Amino acid sequence: MKLSAIPLLAITTLVLITVVVFSTMNFPFSWVFILTTLGQILLVISVYKVLRDDYTTDKTFEDFYEDRPIKEEYR
Repeated sequence: MKLSAIPLLAITTLVLITVVVFSTMNFPFSWVFILTTLGQILLVISVYKVLRDDYTTDKTFEDFYEDRPIKEEYR
């Protein structure tokens, strides 16, 4: 099963939030440790996947932000 970058980031986020919840609820140390280790491994894999993703765009720095484009009249 091949995951793209975004679902892998969502899974990593859920695992690391679960670590916080488990540690707050005083779960056994072994569960918290295993989830922490799994979360760190998933984080490294997620970063690698995002950096190696072959995403291309035709936008440049002159386009500014997509949600607030600069109007041509101001240039």
